[in-house]
Amino acid sequence: MNDAKRADLTQFARAVRRHIVRMAGGGGCFLGASLSCADLITYLYKEELRFHPERPGDDDRDVLLLSKGHDVPALYGAFVELGMLAPERLANHLSPHDHIYWHPNRSIPGVEFHSGSLGHCLSVGMGIAYDFRLRGIDNRVFVILGDGELNEGSVWESLLVACAYKLENLVVVVDRNGFQANVRTEELIPLEPLATKFVAFGGQVCEVDGHDFDALERGFGLLRQARAQRPGVLIARTRRGKGIAQIEDRADRWFCRLSDAEVAAMLAELDGGASSALQSGTLVVR
Repeated sequence: MNDAKRADLTQFARAVRRHIVRMAGGGGCFLGASLSCADLITYLYKEELRFHPERPGDDDRDVLLLSKGHDVPALYGAFVELGMLAPERLANHLSPHDHIYWHPNRSIPGVEFHSGSLGHCLSVGMGIAYDFRLRGIDNRVFVILGDGELNEGSVWESLLVACAYKLENLVVVVDRNGFQANVRTEELIPLEPLATKFVAFGGQVCEVDGHDFDALERGFGLLRQARAQRPGVLIARTRRGKGIAQIEDRADRWFCRLSDAEVAAMLAELDGGASSALQSGTLVVR
């Protein structure tokens, strides 16, 4: 990836994080988890998806389902930066008079499916991917899952069926920030070795640093090239609260209601670029 593209993605992701932080003012939002997936959503919409912001309903689009729907501030922040959503509407996220809320709503152009009840969207994505194949079109489906969401049996049932039907146009993206609500996953119901589990269920698996755009480019590129008659799985190792050092990896910063002063301090930290990316880890392909 060249420097100009990397800089553009970094700037876009920072703008998305600014929107997330602002949405945590007033009544609050799911701040930590939204910050952890901001880079994933940035990369997908800017580089990976076949998607036209000015025509979000085009028939040739790739579909993205945000299964971990409580991360919708990151999605709506990206929509603002793509010119799909007026920025002032984000202030309505707790208003009964708008469709901006704590979970995705199909009344917002670009949202493909209501989500928030965890464990459902992979089966929905599998159905969409199968429909695409029946119609003979090459659109792809991306489903972003939370790691805590992987405790839902429906996720693994869906993966078994997707592998049985050889849905190579389906890509599972796991935001592996290591927390489920306010508890670390490995202290509650351990998930590791996670990559091995996905391989055992039939997925084509890559594991990358979810905050490193070069690693994401390599990981999605490898899955795109492989397409070995089975779904792709990208496990993105991320950090809850990424970008705001004072809340990174904190279990108590899952849902946050910030004061005006806290919002201002966090925005200032983002502007100063105080938090650096995780060091790039090893790219694992199985």
